[in-house]
Amino acid sequence: MTQRKVIIIGAGIAGLSAGCYARMNGYDVTIFEMHDKPGGLCTAWQRKGYTIDFCIHHLAGSRSSSALYPIWQELGALREQDMVFYDEFVRVEDAAGRSLIMYTDLDKLSEHMKELSPGDSKLIDQYIGLCRKSEKLELFALPLLPPWKAAAAVLPLLPTMAKWGKVTMEQFAGRFSDPFLQRAFPVIQYGLSDIPLLINLNFMAGCAKRTLGWPAGGSLRFAQNIADRFTALGGRLAYKKRVSKIATANGRVTGVRLQNGDYHDADIVISAADGHSTIFDMLNGEYSSERLIQYYTQAPKHCDMTVQVALGVNRDMSQEPHALTVLLDEPVHIGGFPADRLSVEVFNFDDTLAPTGRYVIKVPLSSRPAYWQALSLDRQSYEEEKEKTAQTVIGCLEKRFPGLREQIEMIDVSTPLTVERYTGNWQGYTAPWLPPGGFAAATKGLSRTLPNLEGFYMAGQWGEGMIGISTVAVAGRKIIEMICKKDGRRFHTTSASQ
Repeated sequence: MTQRKVIIIGAGIAGLSAGCYARMNGYDVTIFEMHDKPGGLCTAWQRKGYTIDFCIHHLAGSRSSSALYPIWQELGALREQDMVFYDEFVRVEDAAGRSLIMYTDLDKLSEHMKELSPGDSKLIDQYIGLCRKSEKLELFALPLLPPWKAAAAVLPLLPTMAKWGKVTMEQFAGRFSDPFLQRAFPVIQYGLSDIPLLINLNFMAGCAKRTLGWPAGGSLRFAQNIADRFTALGGRLAYKKRVSKIATANGRVTGVRLQNGDYHDADIVISAADGHSTIFDMLNGEYSSERLIQYYTQAPKHCDMTVQVALGVNRDMSQEPHALTVLLDEPVHIGGFPADRLSVEVFNFDDTLAPTGRYVIKVPLSSRPAYWQALSLDRQSYEEEKEKTAQTVIGCLEKRFPGLREQIEMIDVSTPLTVERYTGNWQGYTAPWLPPGGFAAATKGLSRTLPNLEGFYMAGQWGEGMIGISTVAVAGRKIIEMICKKDGRRFHTTSASQ
């Protein structure tokens, strides 16, 4: 049987996943990647001997008891990577010295929260009970399950999901009587106070069950493992090859044209690249829809974690919390955006990321892409703002870590423009925003296919309208299942250990 030719745009986790499963099912596959390394947003880079990890925080499916674990076995993602499981999800501190420690041991967490605020015991019991109830549902694994199994898993918890999917972290925190908990609790989930409590419940449950963890070596090593699996399966991975156009004829894709002018024909094209760039640049907007146009024109004015300040420090950080949110006594403006807190990541749990006795500290910040776009028109102004951003962050951290400024050996600042330059993500958006209709609409996908275009698929965040490394890995798998079904092939997988 002649192998059908598949071209995949982008060697991020979604593209690599789709490539691996396409090879497992007998397709001739080439992935074109604009960067010189795999991973897309799941990446890292080095400065002065320090590794700055851009992506992974909590990897779903980190343990064999997880329904997601087999997908990482099939993709070879965790080859020779030990898993790290945190004893604390995050620690929140205020200027007065009070601390909310979100222990991943739920009994310990309950005891700690009640010591902080005995008067809130009833509400704390309710929160811990919801975390325990959430242990029965592995939210990130649902897309991997057959529809009937997913429905059976969700049905008993549907009232809980419906209720707490509508209550934000901020709203739930308002029920505490203790002023410190009112301020600290909303920011325990990566500092995102406006997200549904349901998301935090599933993260806390996953950490308690040890199904959410950190793969030693981090994001780039994780991505490289999958890239190695793809090439071992016989796939071709071409770096520094940017796709500029997706060729079509009579409502069907015919191939791709690279930025250097080279043309490559294909029976099937899967874009695992940025959604806006794919739909409106590579396809000239010719196969869009009113829903997609509305979605992208209503992009949020600001996004979370799109500016990151990383520091390499010659300081013993081994006993510090790995995730720390510092509530500032006075708000500051950082990168043109107001901040009343800093979310601080201390990479003291993985000794592969820095020289012995040294550590990486990373502070992700919210920003407005348009602010940095405007600055970039004058290179000097752009660089000065990056320096100002770093120094403001260092000044805030100095209060928590006295003497830190003199111990800094490396400073790195990435902005939305950095993201756009290295990954092609439109305006530096690192994650999709919810489509009209919210989470319910997102479960149906955003743009896995496009109107009136045969042979074309989208895999990843922008196809799903949802975030998460496991989400995009499953999305790549699902796209190949769809293609196999359309081609009359029986979809099958193999483990990397086979």
